[in-house]
Amino acid sequence: MQDTLETGARAGGKLKDKVAIVTGAGGGFGEGIARIFAEEGAKVAVLDIRAEAAEKVAAAIGHGAISVVADVGDKASVDAAVADVAARLGAPDIVVNNAGWTHRNQPMLEIDEETFERVYRINVKSIYLMAMATVPLMKAKGGGTIINIGSVAGIRPRPGLTWYNGSKGAVNTLSQSMAVELAPDRIRVNCICPVLGETGLLESFMGQPDTPENRARFLTTIPLGRLSRPDDIGYAALYLASPEASLLTGVLLPVDGGRTI
Repeated sequence: MQDTLETGARAGGKLKDKVAIVTGAGGGFGEGIARIFAEEGAKVAVLDIRAEAAEKVAAAIGHGAISVVADVGDKASVDAAVADVAARLGAPDIVVNNAGWTHRNQPMLEIDEETFERVYRINVKSIYLMAMATVPLMKAKGGGTIINIGSVAGIRPRPGLTWYNGSKGAVNTLSQSMAVELAPDRIRVNCICPVLGETGLLESFMGQPDTPENRARFLTTIPLGRLSRPDDIGYAALYLASPEASLLTGVLLPVDGGRTI
């Protein structure tokens, strides 16, 4: 990503002057999405529950990016964050619901209730709260685009991640239902479904240490032979947010190296 930062925002980029909110953008996929959006001319709100991480990413991006602290599972926090973005950058044109969490890969009956609730609070409730806060603004603006980060886990689930799989199945289905309902308001809703990625949650997904030997076992299930990376998800999100995708809504886009074939 360093080359992207050094080249700066492209004049007349695909997202020139668009206002984008990216949740969970203090690292991982969200950081990759935020950086690429900014490179393409968007005014990006880097939203994360970790203030220091959000500030660091926004500062590295530059180009008018701002950091916003919010708990995506709390209504008051989400409402305040969206109001802050609207006041500083304008009403959002693009919302990327990227914030996510998982329980450790282990038998389903070993997951306690608190962990289960946290997974659904961050992965599913967050989409409800962000929609409540941003869809009225998009309607008033004449349209927009929402991109939810689902998972191949909601299409072709792995054992050991049952409750996480269910939360991402909900994200995938919600994306399609939202797309149909919001289409008359010129709001497109699409969903990116990454395969196992090189992020801070990798060891939790694997349920074992991230060693070359353990990675190799997971890579055998991915035909292209590698994990997903922030750039992979960032460029997929860029396409879905861009004018080139103006007729796409309700799409579940696997970025998975062939995992779901």
